[in-house]
Amino acid sequence: MSQRPALLIVDDDELIVETLGALLEADFTILTAPTRRQAVDRVRALPSPPPLALVDLGLPPVPHRADEGFALIGDLLAHAPQMQIIVLSGQSDEGNARHARTLGALEFVAKPADPAYLRKILRDALDATRAVPGARATDGGLIGVSPAMLTVLDRIQQFADAPFPILIEGESGAGKERVAKQLHTASTRRERPFLTLNCAAIAPTLIEAALFGHARGAFTGAAGQRAGYFEEAGDGCLLLDEIGELPLELQPKLLRVLENGEFQRVGETQTRISRARVLAATNRDLRAEVHAGRFRADLYHRLSVFTLHVPPLRELGRDRLLLLDHFRARFAAQTRQPAFTLDEAARHLWLEYDFPGNVRELKNIVIRLQTKHPGATVDAALLADELDRDHRIGTPPDAPSTPLDIFDTLVSDAIAQLQTAPAFSLDDALKTQERAYVEAALRLADGNVSKAARLLGINRTTLYNRMDTLGLPRPQGSPVQ
Repeated sequence: MSQRPALLIVDDDELIVETLGALLEADFTILTAPTRRQAVDRVRALPSPPPLALVDLGLPPVPHRADEGFALIGDLLAHAPQMQIIVLSGQSDEGNARHARTLGALEFVAKPADPAYLRKILRDALDATRAVPGARATDGGLIGVSPAMLTVLDRIQQFADAPFPILIEGESGAGKERVAKQLHTASTRRERPFLTLNCAAIAPTLIEAALFGHARGAFTGAAGQRAGYFEEAGDGCLLLDEIGELPLELQPKLLRVLENGEFQRVGETQTRISRARVLAATNRDLRAEVHAGRFRADLYHRLSVFTLHVPPLRELGRDRLLLLDHFRARFAAQTRQPAFTLDEAARHLWLEYDFPGNVRELKNIVIRLQTKHPGATVDAALLADELDRDHRIGTPPDAPSTPLDIFDTLVSDAIAQLQTAPAFSLDDALKTQERAYVEAALRLADGNVSKAARLLGINRTTLYNRMDTLGLPRPQGSPVQ
């Protein structure tokens, strides 16, 4: 087995992947994937996720837009929260760079990249995986003195020895796993095992065996018997992270364990008993998942006997400075470089910024500042270069709409129109929608038809034809067909 750290490269350009592989194979074990789906499947199939990923934003099926790359950043961090992601993309405008960092990417590198610079970025990222993430195992506890954090600490003390499951809710990057670890540390089980299973990190077909174990020959590749997480946790604690990703067909088996401790290994009929204390964490609204039929109501109610909400960083006030001090000192010590400082204006900006990516984003900003400006005083302009200024400072981000939410809204609007319109025409309604999108794209593109076509995901000729059909005037100088 190679001792080189693994690096996942996600890019649909075979020449770029081949070039990067040749450039970096001396330092890394190279893994590749051309699409978001294949990248996620590749990570899920590995015994442990790679510490580094080099991700392009423009991925199929719409390589001229950044949507798939942005979504992949979230997917990879859901599967492996400690992975360090570097975006390497030709879609290198400042808005894309800032948004990628907000989502959790450590750094953004524009194509074409200088090979020496790219190696340095990857080495720095690898150092970060060895430095800051290890804080979970060595820190004395959660950091913060704000009312919201004190409430969390109070709940931890109240719930630490409760014999019931606890559902830990909070946004991505807010520190749910850290809260779970603190619950275990504060309990009488603190000397017993604390295990974490990320339900999003394992292929759905393998989660049952991971949880409950399996007998020899239970499925292809099961060369021997193996205990699952419930057995290995003993009478310690088992955290089921990303519980909303648990397949619906497996949920009754988890409910059975929670109710009476009973389970069976895959391929066995012998009933075993678990005494593990179960915690569950999610960044989803499980009540909405129950309503949508994607999560069992009885399992939700069993898991949420106690619910602990982890507040987003924007609600923690000056705790943001405490976290700055913590991560800065840790990374400065690890790199053996003097720590940077913020001047007064930068400190004010730090406190005004709402960190939509929560603690994960804050940590990555500190890593970048310490790497770029060791021992220096960082002013507001330098700090602003690391922040997502497109995200309105001082206001919470809108909750992202899921495809189901958007579809439900569209259906509700359609029902209202069908009930109230005296003579509804589907063709007219679709034409109105199409005209609105075309006009919106042309406005965003300042009349540039090629740019508008890219926004709409169609070619320029198709857009001209749509404009003619809709009766929209062509810009001056446009070709006549």
